[in-house]
Amino acid sequence: MQTLSQPKSASPILLSTDTTIQRRKTRPVRVGDITIGGGHPVVVQSMINEDTLDIDGSVAAIRRLHEIGCEIVRVTVPSMAHAKALADIKQKLKQTYKDVPLVADVHHNGMKIAIEVAKHIEKVRINPGLYVFEKPKSDREEYTDSEFEQIGDKIRETLEPLVVALRDSGKAMRIGVNHGSLAERMLFTYGDTPEGMVESALEFIRICESLDFYNIVISMKASRVPVMLAAYRLMAQRMDELGMDYPLHLGVTEAGDGEYGRIKSTAGIATLLAEGIGDTIRASITEAPEKEIPVCYSILQALGLRKTMVEYVACPSCGRTLFNLEEVLHKVREATKHLVGLDIAVMGCIVNGPGEMADADYGYVGKQPGYISLYRGREEIKRVPEDSGVEELINLIKADGRWVDPE
Repeated sequence: MQTLSQPKSASPILLSTDTTIQRRKTRPVRVGDITIGGGHPVVVQSMINEDTLDIDGSVAAIRRLHEIGCEIVRVTVPSMAHAKALADIKQKLKQTYKDVPLVADVHHNGMKIAIEVAKHIEKVRINPGLYVFEKPKSDREEYTDSEFEQIGDKIRETLEPLVVALRDSGKAMRIGVNHGSLAERMLFTYGDTPEGMVESALEFIRICESLDFYNIVISMKASRVPVMLAAYRLMAQRMDELGMDYPLHLGVTEAGDGEYGRIKSTAGIATLLAEGIGDTIRASITEAPEKEIPVCYSILQALGLRKTMVEYVACPSCGRTLFNLEEVLHKVREATKHLVGLDIAVMGCIVNGPGEMADADYGYVGKQPGYISLYRGREEIKRVPEDSGVEELINLIKADGRWVDPE
């Protein structure tokens, strides 16, 4: 992964000469040296698999992710011992690498754990459905107003010290609602629905706001894409109605592995980003965390939201193709993949090539058997033998002063 270039402005973001994504306006939330929302580039996140008590293993895992473009890294903190280990992880990162922004995952009413965590890292993630345990009752017929109020008071009692600690130290919180872990009264009242997810998040947001804390990011994850889409859309709608502008963290949780896991994550994340919803993303696939980062950047690249690799435009090949398109595309990619920021087209014939590659910086087009034409934008520059096509493409890029040697 090449060093990432960040656009000077992020809203609206130019996709092509006549199409823009109008991103939903959100407040900026600082997480270390990274800002989520506020028109900043969409931030990429992931989570390490290592036990947080393994200091060296955790530091190495965080570094691996950060070096390939992961901007914020999440770690799990199930106990006080894990919370205190974060201090050592932070110190060792600073000594041996750099101060990577970290998020701590705290569950199950971990008030004391969360407060300890807040001393060491930049952001705490809590799950409203698990924060205060509500024991299900099989014979329940309703939740009374009194019961709702009692549970709400308990949530506030446990949440307030954490909110105050984060507020006073300039840290952030993610209110991370999961479809699969809604609180019992939300399930009973709203059913297993996006509405219940939204109401769960709003309850926690209101507590934070009452304590003058607004450094908040919201997520509404589900393992089924239609539920995830509905929840985020409803959350954005409700926040707009209520005058709230919190950034949204997008993800399809438990997406699985392989091709389908990637497609599933893309279907959810890219759909919302294309609608202008979303400020930070994670592709939760069942593989090594490092495998998530290329998925995220490919999504952002395809939508024109981040430029992190060369954009290759290539036709699918047909009976008119005058050379082995797959082979040539591979050769062109291997020779130019380090030239981040360029758009390069490889087209099999002259019929559609020049027109369909018009937005590319350079084009490699089959024109007659044994020869290819090289283009700069819409202009044909020269015709060369096919066996020297890649070399001549490189020479053209060099002549334009746009070539850099690979590292």
